[in-house]
Amino acid sequence: MQIRKLTHDDLPRVSALCLDAFMLAVAPSLSAQGVETFARVAAVQAFSDRMEGDNLMLVCVADGAITGLIELKEERHVAMLFVAPGWQRRGIGKRLMSAALEQARGEAVIVNASLSSVTAYESYGFTLAGGVGEFAGLVYQPMEKRLPETKSANRHCVTQTQRPL
Repeated sequence: MQIRKLTHDDLPRVSALCLDAFMLAVAPSLSAQGVETFARVAAVQAFSDRMEGDNLMLVCVADGAITGLIELKEERHVAMLFVAPGWQRRGIGKRLMSAALEQARGEAVIVNASLSSVTAYESYGFTLAGGVGEFAGLVYQPMEKRLPETKSANRHCVTQTQRPL
């Protein structure tokens, strides 16, 4: 298994992977509006637009196939984490999360987890951070994972040394 950055060539496969996983695990519990909202977010063009920003998008490749994706916004917000249905429970989500957390900055990483993914995020060390919410038909549970203080301290030290004396 290899974790690498998403490329433009990957976009059709990643979009299809996210939609497949979403339709199986999340869509049955949502309204038509929620399904439509997610379809727009997971469209090839939407991924392409977000690639132009500062979002970190990583994929897992195994046996020549893209088996998972994680998207980290603003170095601290997990926007998407999906593993292909046939590849779940093989450590792909954990590997993607670990790779994204290595790039995270700040005191905590946050996620608005689908209700069906709360247990998975808890296994990655996230805890509940408020009540269940809804936006454009998407129902979610806010969660967070505190980052080690050494990570915040190291970033602070770098900032300190960059200041002119």
